[in-house]
Amino acid sequence: MPGLSPRELEVMLAWILSDSKHEVCQALYLAPGTVNTHLTRIRQKYCRVGRPAPTKAALLARALQDGHLQLDEI
Repeated sequence: MPGLSPRELEVMLAWILSDSKHEVCQALYLAPGTVNTHLTRIRQKYCRVGRPAPTKAALLARALQDGHLQLDEI
């Protein structure tokens, strides 16, 4: 497990379930740069544990594998 913080997990799930980063910004009251920073750190953490997630689809796969999301939630 990459050891995501609660906020990182919240941003990752919002990104996965949204059509755009703009939607994530509005939903979580974050600036675009903050969303990008969180996603970069999330990807770095996954990479450090040998489970790279360079794309949104890969992050979706990791969220499913780690039990953060269920198929019926997508």
